[in-house]
Amino acid sequence: MRFRLAGRAAAAGLVAVLALTACGSDPETTSATAAGGSGGPEKSKISIGALPIPDSAALYIANKRGFFAEEGLTVDIQPVQGGAQAQQSLLGGSLDATQTNYVSTFLAVSAGNKMKIISDLYQATPNSFNLMVAKDSPIKTPADLKGKKVAVNSLKNIGTLAVTSVLKAHGLTAEDVQFLEFPFPDMAGQLEKGVVDAAWMTEPHLTAAATRIGAKKLADTMTGPTADFPIAGVIVTEKFVNDNPKTVAAFQRALGKAQQIAASDRKAVEEILPTYTKIDAATAAVITLGTFPTSLDETRLQRVADLMVEQGYLKSPIDAESILPGTDG
Repeated sequence: MRFRLAGRAAAAGLVAVLALTACGSDPETTSATAAGGSGGPEKSKISIGALPIPDSAALYIANKRGFFAEEGLTVDIQPVQGGAQAQQSLLGGSLDATQTNYVSTFLAVSAGNKMKIISDLYQATPNSFNLMVAKDSPIKTPADLKGKKVAVNSLKNIGTLAVTSVLKAHGLTAEDVQFLEFPFPDMAGQLEKGVVDAAWMTEPHLTAAATRIGAKKLADTMTGPTADFPIAGVIVTEKFVNDNPKTVAAFQRALGKAQQIAASDRKAVEEILPTYTKIDAATAAVITLGTFPTSLDETRLQRVADLMVEQGYLKSPIDAESILPGTDG
């Protein structure tokens, strides 16, 4: 079931957002609606954290093409290195919004933090998040990882969840390996030096590791229970949504246009990647990309929470709809 905002009085300023996105509304009409009858956003300047990876492409497309400006917003995109860091900045008030992975989001909510997902950004496709090993590694299947060290970009997040799913399919548990935390850019070096035996990578690091050190794919971690898995979105605090409904609506409209472009035009993504990542144009043309959802789908997001319960990340279930705008968390 797709999330619908209509009929929720607490989010009246957001009513038309997803409907406009889904219907491919006319940009001029959308902007006129935002700038005219709405009275403009409550907060015209906002800061948002984003990781320098493909997940956040639509944020940069929206900024470059003036979609945020058309909605009366000045958006400062601040590079962050991880979801945990970004969430702390969000809760501390130095960021108004941030890109983050959904596992970290549900963990934060389970800890009592009141957050809302206001936009979807990225969803996995085959071979977009792989376990990699060194070119001369004796490890041939995930079952060989028992007692080995596995690099992830952050502990207890989407990486460990996905790797654990693969381990389970091969008769192992998370306790059978040692997860070590390294930033994505450092993982190839750690593999090459033998500090870790395998690394969970996404693009452009998958392509770079294969090219630079001859790293080999051990397993696609987005299969079975994690096939087409929701990866990342934009979150804000519940207070921000309540205090700034017009700002959130304007942001969603602008980003919705950019998501539609990213979803339908790979060239647009290839062109934007070198402007905020270390991905050059040649690499951008060949890397494996995920997909860019154009609507918030609570059923899709519920998969994340349910798998987290199954793997013991959450002590009790969380209703995905409860952390979407227009609902009380």
